[in-house]
Amino acid sequence: MSARGGDRPVTLDPIARAIVEQLQEDGRRSYADIGKRVGLSEAAVRQRVQKLTDTGVLQIVAVPDPSRLGFPRQAMIGIRVSGDVREPADRLAALAEVDYVVVTAGTFDLLVEVVCEDDDALVELLNTQVRTLPGVVSTDTFVYLKHRKRFHDWSA
Repeated sequence: MSARGGDRPVTLDPIARAIVEQLQEDGRRSYADIGKRVGLSEAAVRQRVQKLTDTGVLQIVAVPDPSRLGFPRQAMIGIRVSGDVREPADRLAALAEVDYVVVTAGTFDLLVEVVCEDDDALVELLNTQVRTLPGVVSTDTFVYLKHRKRFHDWSA
């Protein structure tokens, strides 16, 4: 994830870490409740959360389960690219079916996570949107059979 302020690391003080942990436990927890737990006023928590979101350190979002919303076909696509990877990465990131794009070093130049309605939609996406991009040399698709763990609770 690229932070709005750049990709430089941000050092969090113990209170900021505690706020992040509180939001990881329950992203709907009120600022007043967080303040009681970390020893700050509601306003101070609000300001700190705003700073964390403004700098790109923190996002507060709902994370739905695609399979329960009618999108059971999920896959990771490993993509090899000739030349500059930035153009294909940006074009893939703009697709509605794409949840995640990362530039890598190794066997693949890009890893792209996709969510589709069914296998036909995945085949269509691969054939018309992914493999036809300029610079794409090859793809390997890893179809998700079952999630064993799917959490977004990173420690600060």
